[in-house]
Amino acid sequence: MVKFARHAVVCTLITLLPLASAVAATNSHKTPVKKHTVHKKVVAIAASGKSVKRTVVVNGKRKVVVQRVSLVREVPERPSSGDIAGLKNTQDPLDLKSSVAYVVDQDSSKVLFEKNSDVSLPIASITKLMTSLVVVEAHQDMDEIIEVTNEDIDKEKGTSSRLKIGAKLSRSDMLHIALMSSENRAASALGRNYVGGLPAFVGAMNAKARQLGMSDTHYVDSSGLSSQNRASARDLVKLVNAAYQHPLIRQYSTDSKYVVAPGGRTLEYGTSNKLVANPAWEIGLQKTGYIAEAGRCLVMQAMIEGRAIVMVFLDSKGKYSRLADADRIKKWLETIKPHA
Repeated sequence: MVKFARHAVVCTLITLLPLASAVAATNSHKTPVKKHTVHKKVVAIAASGKSVKRTVVVNGKRKVVVQRVSLVREVPERPSSGDIAGLKNTQDPLDLKSSVAYVVDQDSSKVLFEKNSDVSLPIASITKLMTSLVVVEAHQDMDEIIEVTNEDIDKEKGTSSRLKIGAKLSRSDMLHIALMSSENRAASALGRNYVGGLPAFVGAMNAKARQLGMSDTHYVDSSGLSSQNRASARDLVKLVNAAYQHPLIRQYSTDSKYVVAPGGRTLEYGTSNKLVANPAWEIGLQKTGYIAEAGRCLVMQAMIEGRAIVMVFLDSKGKYSRLADADRIKKWLETIKPHA
């Protein structure tokens, strides 16, 4: 038995000898540790989340360094008013990403597609279409110079603007960039410079809505930043039809670029609707809108298959989904060619 145990030990030693030799050979070829090697280790992270403190060892000496960092936090998207109402669960044959869709033949008023069209929801900057209607029909001097003031600062959502306080533009230019590029301070300035100020302007907006039979509509400002600006898709078709009667609104809303000079250097604005520059589309009027409560919104008048079509999309999910929904409707109309 002892003999057998000795034999096992000898065999084990013989087996390990090559491995030991290999390890020794490897260690003999290692480059010696340089004297100036820097060893680092994280000691602490600042509680503010704006910087981190690190203790590093350099040439045998400890040193504390502070580095600026940015922490990326995922913020869950706020539910829209449509989500709260349960509209996003509504199915439709085209699988649209908008909770509300309404498509009408402009000439015959025939409804071609409908989805939650009678629900009154926040409409964001679609509001500016009514703003433009009130301005144009008030026959105010379009060449009058209007100044941006502290009253035009967005206290509702805290959004910024390229128009600085003290910027001056004609009423025409203010209307142009409000419609084309959804400039909030321009829309606010337009409302303030109405006879009687902003309260009178908002009153005129609501009076015009009643005149047009927009029974599900209510306005509280001229920009659409408040979620209390609400309308149904059915009402917005009436608004589009009324605004379409004014060539100036059609032109300004469908321009792709426009340059203004509000004192000092010039500013180039672009359209908020990329379909305007798409050669596959023939758009006669359009307006986009977005705030969290409203989701992505879009109203348009366009010629499709030789027919004037008005389409409304509210509470769309995703940055480009409202435009994709418009494309789906266009392709659908081109395919089925519904009769008026």
